[in-house]
Order: sequence, then structure tokens, then C-alpha cells
Amino acid sequence: MNTLPNFYRYTLYKMIKFEIGATEIEVEKCDITKEKVEAIVNAANSHLAHGGGVALAISKAGGPDIDRESRDYIFKYGPVETGSVAITSGGKLTAKYVIHAVGPIWGEGDEDRKLSLAFENALLKADEMKIKSISFPAISSGIYGFPKDRCARIFYDTIKRYLTKRESQLKIIRMCLYSEEDFKIFEKVFDEFEW
Repeated sequence: MNTLPNFYRYTLYKMIKFEIGATEIEVEKCDITKEKVEAIVNAANSHLAHGGGVALAISKAGGPDIDRESRDYIFKYGPVETGSVAITSGGKLTAKYVIHAVGPIWGEGDEDRKLSLAFENALLKADEMKIKSISFPAISSGIYGFPKDRCARIFYDTIKRYLTKRESQLKIIRMCLYSEEDFKIFEKVFDEFEW
């Protein structure tokens, strides 16, 4: 089990990299549908209806299997609670799996805890599936209105806590940001942390 994290940080062009124990963390401006990882995380709604934002992009790139498996999941288990996750195949994506994490809508209450749970439950699902590499979007920070700088802090705090409290099989955890503006917000927040 990891005791104290080893932080090594360096900034490249549009990329931040550091390590916590044996896991490499990367923050980059990129297209999550093209990520070469075992699993990508979808910023989903409770009904896994992938009608907009990153969810629609993942659904389009992954093909009909993702939508079909999502409908089957909802039929079998019902809506996914905020902070919880569901998993489907990656369809036509390079990623083998899509972990659908339901983040909070800004203003609904207790948003920080719910977003942290969404990140943590995605990590738990990845470890349960023996996944070694995963890529996240900035969950809830698009149409759900969660402040991006706050999302960056919660992402950092959650993965740090997760990796220092338990053994994880994850070797790479990525945060894939849609725009250069989003990357600059995350970069500014990460510059404030004690390394």
C-alpha cells in the first residue's frame, strides 16, 4: 500500500505530468474519443442518454453498441445515482471500456462531495475491472455548470486520496481537456498545489 505520494511535476506544451506512488497522472488538451487507454470516462446523466457534450461525442465515435448497452443497463438496473458509475464496452473506440460517471449539476447541493464520488467510483470500477490506464473528462464542468477550477481541485484531491489510501492497479490516470482555455484553468490550479 502506498504511504506517502511521490510528486514529480513538469509541464510540457499543453501537458502536466506528475506521479503519485507508482501511478503517472497526466493532464492534457486532447480528444477523449481518441485516447489510447483501456477505459475512458463519460460525463453521463442518470439515464445514460448520451445527447450532448462529451457524452454525445463518445456515443458518436463509439457507435451504436454504447447506446444499446446503456439502454440495457438502465432497463436492468434503473437510473444511475449522482456520484455513481455504470460501465459499457467502448464499441468502436480504441478504449475497451467506457465508464459512465454521473456528476452533479451545479446548484443542486452537496456538489463537491458528489463530484469527488464520481471520480472515486470511476477509479474503483477501473480497479475492479483490472484496468491499467484511464482517461477522464472534466466531469460536470460543461453543461452542468460546475466551475472548472473547482473541478480541477476535486480531481487532484480525489486521486491523491485514492492512490495514497489503497493499492491500485492503475498505472496511468489522464485528465483529457477539450480546449486550451480549460487546460490553462487546470494548469493555474495545479500551480497552486504543494509538490
